[in-house]
Amino acid sequence: MSYVFAYVTAALVMGGLDYLWLSNTSGPIYHRALGAVMAENPNMTAAVAFYLIYILGIMIFAVRPALASGDWRTAAVFGALFGFFAYATYDLTNLATLKVWSLKVSLIDMAWGTLLTGLTASMAALAAIKLAR
Repeated sequence: MSYVFAYVTAALVMGGLDYLWLSNTSGPIYHRALGAVMAENPNMTAAVAFYLIYILGIMIFAVRPALASGDWRTAAVFGALFGFFAYATYDLTNLATLKVWSLKVSLIDMAWGTLLTGLTASMAALAAIKLAR
């Protein structure tokens, strides 16, 4: 039950934070640098699939170890690392293979992915640990 609670918590935290981030940075950062390759409207099916799969990764690689140790800080560290590696894979692959991509966008996005995933994992683990008590 605690994993289901952690997953729902992670979905709410990540969804809320990423919505705030994207709605406030889309124009000044992403559209300015990548407007030529951005879709007018995002593919929401693909977006939802990403979040569902990515949050499962957070559960496996960050929340599970935190629940095993009983310490939410484990989730913070492993979540931040998972976010860094995942976002670096995406951003650096785009930088290496696309004509229109930006180093600045890659660095900002990698930092955001690290912070977002660390916070999401922390909050999910903390909620699950509190529920178990």
